[in-house]
Parts: sequence; C-alpha cells; structure tokens
Amino acid sequence: MSTQLDPASIALVSLHDPTHLDIQHSQTLHRLVLLQHWNIPTGSKVLELGCGQGDCTTVIAYAVGEQGKVVAVDPAELDYGAPYTLGQAQAHISQGPLGGRITWVQQSPLDYLSSISFPSSSSSPPTSESKAFDATVLAHCLWYFTSPSLILSTFRALKQHSRRLLLAEWSLVATHPSAQPHVLAALAQAALECHKSENSDSNIRTVLGPKRLTELALAAGWQLEGETLVQCGEGLLDGQWEVSACLSSSFEREVEEFVSDERERAVVLASRDACEASLEGIQGGRKGVRAMDVWVANFV
Repeated sequence: MSTQLDPASIALVSLHDPTHLDIQHSQTLHRLVLLQHWNIPTGSKVLELGCGQGDCTTVIAYAVGEQGKVVAVDPAELDYGAPYTLGQAQAHISQGPLGGRITWVQQSPLDYLSSISFPSSSSSPPTSESKAFDATVLAHCLWYFTSPSLILSTFRALKQHSRRLLLAEWSLVATHPSAQPHVLAALAQAALECHKSENSDSNIRTVLGPKRLTELALAAGWQLEGETLVQCGEGLLDGQWEVSACLSSSFEREVEEFVSDERERAVVLASRDACEASLEGIQGGRKGVRAMDVWVANFV
C-alpha cells in the first residue's frame, strides 16, 4: 500500500460542496484510518460491496495504485442519496484521476457474486490463487442489509471469490461519552426498522455489533485474523446526523404509522427518549455529538 496517501487530494476527487470540503475531508481521513488496519497491497484487485457514493472507493483505488483494480458494487438506484445521488457521485469520480481503476456495478451483492464465473479448466472449488479478488471490503454498509441471514449468505458467497474479508462497521461502543447519543440513536432507529418492510430505504436496517458480525463470518467459513476499535475524530458528523434523524418529527410519525402494538411502540419511543436525554450532559448539545467507535476486522 502506498505510504503517500494525501487526504486532501483524495477528498477533492469525490463530488462535494466546495463550501463544505471539511465534511468530505473528514470522511476521507476516516477511510484512510481504516485502510491502515486492512493493509491492502499495491496492485491488488479489490471488491467493494455497498460502495454507495464512493467515500471508501476512492481511498481503495488510490491505495491499489495504477496496476490495481476496484470493482465497486451497490444495489441502490442511481437516483438514491442526498445532497448528491449515487449516480452523480460515481460519475464524478469516474471522470477524475482515479476513475480508470474503478468499475461501478449497480447490482445486489449476491447477484453480482453469482455472476462471477469460475475458471472453466477446473471442476474443483477455487484455490486461493484462482479467486477473482485479493480482498473484499464492506465499510459502513452492513447495517443496510435487510437481515442477518442475508449477511451470512453474502459472507458464504464471498468465500468462493475472495482471499480476504475486510470489514468496518459502527461498534455500538462509545469510548468518548459524547458518542453515546449516536449509539442510542442507532438502536432506536433499528427498533423502528423492525416494523417496516424489506423495501425500506433507511440508513439503519439491521443492527449487529462486532460479536454477532464475527459469528456470522465464522459460520460462513472465515477465520478472524485481527480486529480493533477505532475512535472517530470530531470532524466525522455521522453521529450528529443519526441523532437528528432519531429526534426528528418524522421519526415519531413513522412510529405511529408502523408500530401498532402499544408496548412495542413504547419501547421504540423509550429508546428515542433515552437518546434525547443523553444530550443533556454534552457541551453543545447535538452539535457536540461525536460518532461512536468503529470496529475494523480482517478475516482470511
């Protein structure tokens, strides 16, 4: 992996509001921290599932170098996302200096994996040397999956095509006290999400912490090589965004719409109230919320 990773230069590759470059810079810097724990060599062919608007894709593409390749897969419609859509963000990156290293695929992970052909000369399962990808990255996308069973199926399918499995997801751990509202906001949104259909487009659909994600990876045949928790910098605004979503009036309206049982509704609203109450001890209130710790893991 190149040691000359420049966060500012990589951030400029992504589609961003010029007046808020600091937001994109913080997102890029965070992905570079994840990359340090994954150790992806120059020249690698990497599959990224759940690439979204490409915040991690650009960092991976920079790391693999001119001889490397990144296949970035996401099932969302190209008009999904705000303030920029996936289509706009991906097209912008493609036109930049890293675009030639990236192939975008609009497809579900399992559909894409099932489309990969095995070497025709071999009837036996692929060896490590014959697998299509040196590594597969899933960064901050596992909570978008509709169920734990879908994650398990994806991990199993990846065993056939990738030598390594590299994961990064919110840990549900708040080492810094001001990150606790982010944890509570995520749990409240997940509690509401259980009452929606699988067609939901919410940011948080299935919440799993490191312990459960590791169990799924082990059940799929992977072996844990290493893991760590990373504290997020103050510039990463995901915690503030999720707390605002949890405390919004639309959240309460959705609770009334989707949660019919009064006891279940009480649980969801209690989770929301706990999130709101946790802001009282934080300087600056919502604007003082930090993002929770991130779990980073390597499987082989």
